[in-house]
Amino acid sequence: MAKVKKMHKKAVAAAVPQPVPPKSALFLNRELSQLAFNRRVLAQAENPAVPLLERLKYLCIASSNIDELFEVRIASLLANNHIDGEKIEETPALSAALEIAGAECHQIVERQYRVLNESVLPQLAAQGIYLLRDQDRNEAQRAWVKSYFDREVRPLLTPIGLDLAHPFPQVVNKSLNFIVELSGKDAFGRGTAIAIVKAPRVLPRVIQLPPELSKDGVAFCLLSSIIHAHINDLFTGREVLAYSQFRVTRNSDLWVDEEEVKNLRQALQGELQSRNFGVAVRLEVAKNCPPHLSRFLLEQFSIAENRLYAVDGPVNLVRLSELIDLVNKPELRFTPYVPAYPPKLVNADLFATIRKHDVLLHHPFQSFQPVLEFVRDASRDPAVVAIKQTIYRTGMNSDLMESLIYAAQHGKEVTVIVELMARFDEEANINWADRLERAGAQVVYGVVGLKTHAKLALVIRREDSGFRYYAHLGTGNYHPSTTKFYTDFGLLTANPAIATEVNEVFIHLTSLTKPKKLDRLWLAPFSLQKEFIKAIGNEARIARAGRPARIIAKMNALLDESVIRALYAASADGVKIDLIVRGACALRPGVPGLSDNIRVRSIVGRFLEHSRIYYFRNDLAHDVYLSSADWMNRNLFRRIEVAFPILDPALKKRVINEGLNPYLKDTSNAWELDANGNYRLRRPRGKTAPFSAQSWLMQLHGNSME
Repeated sequence: MAKVKKMHKKAVAAAVPQPVPPKSALFLNRELSQLAFNRRVLAQAENPAVPLLERLKYLCIASSNIDELFEVRIASLLANNHIDGEKIEETPALSAALEIAGAECHQIVERQYRVLNESVLPQLAAQGIYLLRDQDRNEAQRAWVKSYFDREVRPLLTPIGLDLAHPFPQVVNKSLNFIVELSGKDAFGRGTAIAIVKAPRVLPRVIQLPPELSKDGVAFCLLSSIIHAHINDLFTGREVLAYSQFRVTRNSDLWVDEEEVKNLRQALQGELQSRNFGVAVRLEVAKNCPPHLSRFLLEQFSIAENRLYAVDGPVNLVRLSELIDLVNKPELRFTPYVPAYPPKLVNADLFATIRKHDVLLHHPFQSFQPVLEFVRDASRDPAVVAIKQTIYRTGMNSDLMESLIYAAQHGKEVTVIVELMARFDEEANINWADRLERAGAQVVYGVVGLKTHAKLALVIRREDSGFRYYAHLGTGNYHPSTTKFYTDFGLLTANPAIATEVNEVFIHLTSLTKPKKLDRLWLAPFSLQKEFIKAIGNEARIARAGRPARIIAKMNALLDESVIRALYAASADGVKIDLIVRGACALRPGVPGLSDNIRVRSIVGRFLEHSRIYYFRNDLAHDVYLSSADWMNRNLFRRIEVAFPILDPALKKRVINEGLNPYLKDTSNAWELDANGNYRLRRPRGKTAPFSAQSWLMQLHGNSME
């Protein structure tokens, strides 16, 4: 009877409408979470245990991340404030988002320059690496800089005095420029007071001085410093009253009306030309820029004052990466690591090996070379009749793409799905698409309105038993350069349960017909979110039945509200959930009654964590899925994405033991998220030595030194 009363109370409570918590109580702010990741990157630049030149590199990465935030995310928020180019009244939510993100950006940028000026540059100087400003240079160095300016820089400068005939010039996105205030009158007796000087884009931003002028080490000057020192030389007969370097960040998201254009590639080629002149969203000036000059620039670019950044140093920290490349001091870098080549593939027939068993590759700890060889061997194998591949990012130079071109030229059926809208890689992809078509390949641009982000390659080989399918599925791009410092998994398989469904995905993408029911692969935008939520719900059902339930997921970002709500519900049912989220995370972990059983951590180390792994205990079935998709709305509904299962028990164990468990143990590069959106670096307890997942994986696979 008591049990019946208890059940009745629960039913009554469930029937009474419960107050709906505000959205802000359920989800963390996206922009602040994204910026929190940048703070974790900056922490690497501050970490004395990180080699000095690598610390400078992290500083450059942090600056690049801020650039992209403005070019894409902030630009997108601002674009929502316009209709047909006309500004409309901001909504309170938009105003709040911009204000919060802006305040945090100002703090991060100030911290970047403080790290540069107070820590990195002094320590570089202590190592004999000097970045010399004009006041730091001796007479001999000044003489050399003057000669360099006269010989290499001045001939390329075109100062523009502003008047009715010379309006404010077009300024390229993220380019280096100078605003100059002049006294007196020009050569024609007019009082043109303002001039603009554009720094030549063809010149390096970091210039190395000759060894005999480099003190006891190696000395560099920035192009901006050289122009600063000789800006008076550009205006004969006039006095320079004030000047400042400046840089404008613009909206760099390409847009084409996909319903109207007849040829997406031609439309994008036209858009690429205008990317450098999108709507201005941020202005950077030197810290000592006079207020009236910065106000003048803000007016010219129609930028709000809260998006003005007066910085204590060069306006583009990303360019300091050129200095890193010029310094030959291995002791100031990470110990070189060459990815290990899987022993089972050494001198092996690749297709014969894949026929026997699936091959799992863990990059960058294992070489990407087998993937290149998979496509290269297929292009030369007379038994191979067809190759199909998706391309999202592959770079301007690619052996893999050359192999596809070779295959097409030698009579194989080659189909390549090239994503033309891969942000910042559009030009490279257009060039490859053109070359592939000229070689005779069938080039498809995916599905209009959806980016093809899935990482798939398929080889069809004629064998004694008929056609056999060989597939590669991955979590990362077919870009040999990034595979050296992005962590990703790839699977080579001839298992018909997987490979035949890969072929069905290709048929779907090229024919645009409704995809057949897939038993193994989860495909966005059709079933991916539904399957993820179903798997989360299954763990919740198991927990409610009183059995152990467990979810471990690793991804770049967690923002999809439906997935987050499903995780909250599973947590309330007793599912133990560990999330390894590198970047933005909107889920609040550890909230009593909401997410008690959820822990979130972020790993920021030597390599960029990029793999997406989804583990569901499922009553000891240990379901493991790898994917190109994060738990974000855009991945689940606005992209073609694939999640694929690892079926081989030994390989499942490898993914868990290499891709998940070490990251949950990490006490070196792990940051733990609390319910308020704050990240704290996890430290080892007591006298326990710090544990780094990435270092452990390098040792596991063998550090192949160059």
